[in-house]
Amino acid sequence: MGIVFRQSLNNSVITYVGFGIGALNTLVLFLNFMTPKYYGLIQVILSAAAVLNPILAFGVPNTLVKFYSSFKDLHEKNGFLTLMLLLPLLFMLPIALLTFVGNDMIGNLLSRENPIVRDYVWHIFIIGMGMAYFEVFYSWARVHMKSVFGNFMKEVFSRVAVTILLFLLYYEIITVELFINLIVGVYLLRVLVMKLYAFTLYMPKLIFSFPENTKNILAYSAFIILGGSVAIVLLEVDKVMINQFIPLENVAYYSVAGFIAMVIAVPSRSMHQITYPLTAQLLNESDWISLKRLYQKSSLTLFAVASLIFLLILLNLNDMYTLLPEAYRNGFVIFIWLGLAKVYDSLLGNNNSILYNSDYYRSVLLLGLLLAVLTILLNLWLIPTFGLDGAAIASFSALFIYNTLKLLFVKWKFQMLPFTLQTCWVFLLSIGTVAIFYFLNLSFHPILNIVVRGVLISVFFIGVLYKFKLSEDIYRAVRGILQKIGL
Repeated sequence: MGIVFRQSLNNSVITYVGFGIGALNTLVLFLNFMTPKYYGLIQVILSAAAVLNPILAFGVPNTLVKFYSSFKDLHEKNGFLTLMLLLPLLFMLPIALLTFVGNDMIGNLLSRENPIVRDYVWHIFIIGMGMAYFEVFYSWARVHMKSVFGNFMKEVFSRVAVTILLFLLYYEIITVELFINLIVGVYLLRVLVMKLYAFTLYMPKLIFSFPENTKNILAYSAFIILGGSVAIVLLEVDKVMINQFIPLENVAYYSVAGFIAMVIAVPSRSMHQITYPLTAQLLNESDWISLKRLYQKSSLTLFAVASLIFLLILLNLNDMYTLLPEAYRNGFVIFIWLGLAKVYDSLLGNNNSILYNSDYYRSVLLLGLLLAVLTILLNLWLIPTFGLDGAAIASFSALFIYNTLKLLFVKWKFQMLPFTLQTCWVFLLSIGTVAIFYFLNLSFHPILNIVVRGVLISVFFIGVLYKFKLSEDIYRAVRGILQKIGL
């Protein structure tokens, strides 16, 4: 778990830097440099591309991680990597042809409520293609236990590029139409840089003699398309469907609350970059004791960190919203629902890694497909009825059901649960923190209120974790920091 925590910590730092830049973009620059209508349009384009991404990738990122460590022969390994490079083209080429032939029909479907979306079908496809191959080359690096540079490209590079473009837009050096076109260029440049880095780690020889288990590989990839699609549908389809029912600027309002909630998921995303290939290796080696230990420790660490972040945001949310333009201040309920979903997701630890790298992935993915349909149906029902709050409730409900069923499935098949006694103590600590600090009203400037309250909450929460050693990883990290500063 040491290597996992160290790389996760490095990835978390990079990811939080990216989220800091993203916060600047989302909460300041977009809100002041661009109208809500165009900001909502960009969110719809990116969300639709994200929904398309797992289909275009043909499940290759997950397949690469699952099977790479099982090949010991160099010839078979090169044949496998050649297959991984070619597989996404099987879907990209037909979908490109479909986009060309049915451009008007697809545009009309996406622009039923907001006609401006009609002209950006190709933008969605090209960005989705860039996302897909980026994930392929990112997985290429991760199987070599090199996740930091890829995480930098994923979390920081594109956000810095957007920051630059926003300032160019503000000073009228570029138009908003050119801004959107350049966003496409950013995603293409990102995948090119990631490809070059991946090939410096291992330059494959193109060998068209594929492995003996190619049939199993293709079957796994096909099912992973469903799994990736389910995960993205659960996360992104709400923005796409808001566009179908209510004015486009509401996507911008929803995205701000969603971005704030997404901060909770940063440690989980960072840790998964290293636990995913490690889990695949443990499953390939049938090391069940180490797998259970990784499951429980990742769950406890992520739950503690996610709970702290959720509390820091929740207890400072009113002050945070006073710093935003008036139109963006009605996201309190949205954050509650989406934030709780992120905390529950963190509680599951490396549950996804276990399922997607095991022999039971088919059952789980089919189950996920049904829940993706449920998500769409919930959005169809709740968005027209409750607006943006309905989209948040639909997302929480679907994720809660999906995660609970995955939790029960791992217990059924592997006889493992991620919970320990320490999990209960962290939960009680979270409840106690709310009880203590909810009524702490400060009358300073909102920024000073956030800083003071945030420091007090952090010292209390982390202090209790450290004092009673509720999380071994957090205890070691805090102790290391205290030793470095001479305490």
